[in-house]
Amino acid sequence: MIKKIILMLVAVMGISTAAIAKDTYAHDASVLPKAAQTVLEKNFKSKVSVVKIDKELGRVSEYEVIMTDGSEITFDRNGNWENVEVSAQGSVPAAFVPKAISDYVKANQSGQKIIGIEKERHGYDVELSNGVEMKFNKDGKFLRYDD
Repeated sequence: MIKKIILMLVAVMGISTAAIAKDTYAHDASVLPKAAQTVLEKNFKSKVSVVKIDKELGRVSEYEVIMTDGSEITFDRNGNWENVEVSAQGSVPAAFVPKAISDYVKANQSGQKIIGIEKERHGYDVELSNGVEMKFNKDGKFLRYDD
């Protein structure tokens, strides 16, 4: 009986250890899903510096990409972008920013560039070059300034 319990404990420990996978790193876009590779090729002039592959329970949960110009892009496991951040001197490529959001920023935050955008369940978080953070709904309608 005690031998069975010990064997079961050893088996459970072995399975749980195998299930906890470490994040891995790569230095080129070939490890990304095709959709993510296409997004990078179409929207960024700089090259991939590092790709961090986040894993949970042995499955890829997301990809964090850092470009040689310092831009950071996060993709889900299927290659859909979730978050884009660029340096304060740059601006998020227009393809990532819905027109309604870009129009609102131009009209209400004149001269400011969008340096960060994150897709959320109910809309978008946007960060401007002056540090102002804003929330928009899925249709790009301004909701509020964020703290």
